[in-house]
Amino acid sequence: MTTSSAATARTAPSEPVRPDTELMAETSDLRVRALDPLPAPGEMRAALPLGTTRSDLVTTSRREVRDVLRGEDDRLLVIVGPCSVHDPAAALDYARRLAPVARELSDDLVVVMRVYFEKPRTTVGWKGLINDPHLDGSHDVHHGLRLAREVLLGVLDAGVPAACEFLEPTSPQYIADAVTWGAIGARNAESQVHRQLASGLSMPVGFKNATDGDVRIAVDGCITADSEHTFFGADAQGRAAAVETTGNPDCHVILRGGRGGPNYSEGDVADALAVARTSGLGGAVEAGVVVDASHGNSGKDHVRQGEVVREIAARLADGEQGITGLMMESFLVAGAQQPGPLDGLVYGQSVTDKCLDWDSTADLLGTLAAAVRERREA
Repeated sequence: MTTSSAATARTAPSEPVRPDTELMAETSDLRVRALDPLPAPGEMRAALPLGTTRSDLVTTSRREVRDVLRGEDDRLLVIVGPCSVHDPAAALDYARRLAPVARELSDDLVVVMRVYFEKPRTTVGWKGLINDPHLDGSHDVHHGLRLAREVLLGVLDAGVPAACEFLEPTSPQYIADAVTWGAIGARNAESQVHRQLASGLSMPVGFKNATDGDVRIAVDGCITADSEHTFFGADAQGRAAAVETTGNPDCHVILRGGRGGPNYSEGDVADALAVARTSGLGGAVEAGVVVDASHGNSGKDHVRQGEVVREIAARLADGEQGITGLMMESFLVAGAQQPGPLDGLVYGQSVTDKCLDWDSTADLLGTLAAAVRERREA
């Protein structure tokens, strides 16, 4: 054992040399303010169980989504809902409005509601309901995790399957059993951690193209997630564990545009599929792409987003293949507002990206369903 010269100098020659703890520098957690243990995922799932009816809905809807993405079902997958959930009451209100429309159009569309709780940020900002459920910087993650699970169960009770973007590698342990479709965002599509995570998720997962528009990043994500992996994680008791996965064969590409502009044209779709086919994966990644009508494809303009959806509907009606799904950001009220305490916010309006309003959304869903029927005839 070595000691500093100062510690040795103060130690009497007849005594054993030992470290002077008063002079030893602290080297761990120098920038960590606090460590707040979370409940074990298994405890939360037991306290808020999925139950048989909800479990059946998740199982059935995952199978339907998988079949559409693989081209084995000629319906169109539509992921629609708020950019992010900040008000549970408004989110459940939206789910209850969406449910009858989804049922009415179920011959042509497989509708899954966006129920996003985690928001990746380019720099800083509100990180979502799980991280900051009170929208005040208090970061009550305990409450946020429970609230997120309660919202998911409520959405399923309304009869609507749910979609989530996965950001934190541990959060799926708390909510993924209630999720039908998952996404890895543009900022994380190249992340080894998120590719490994997707390899163990139990639902189809979409990888978005990179923020610069690079589609190869998303295809590489699908290739990686389709493989077996061993990585650090946590078990249902919250203990650190080595996680071994079998790979996820239901990963696919999401075109969301990029810094160079939109990438949802017929040529862009064909180019993306050509890249996918070189991967040799087959399945969902080669059958078609999901187009995100928001983000770079609409310049985050909710009015333009509606125009993008109509353009795609017209192409589908003309018989275009290769688009298996569409994403829309939609809430009760059009536009967006700055996040803040709920009592000061417009009910049902996004606090992140601008969203379509509900009436416009219902009309667009009908337009897409009609397009699918025309594509069948074509």
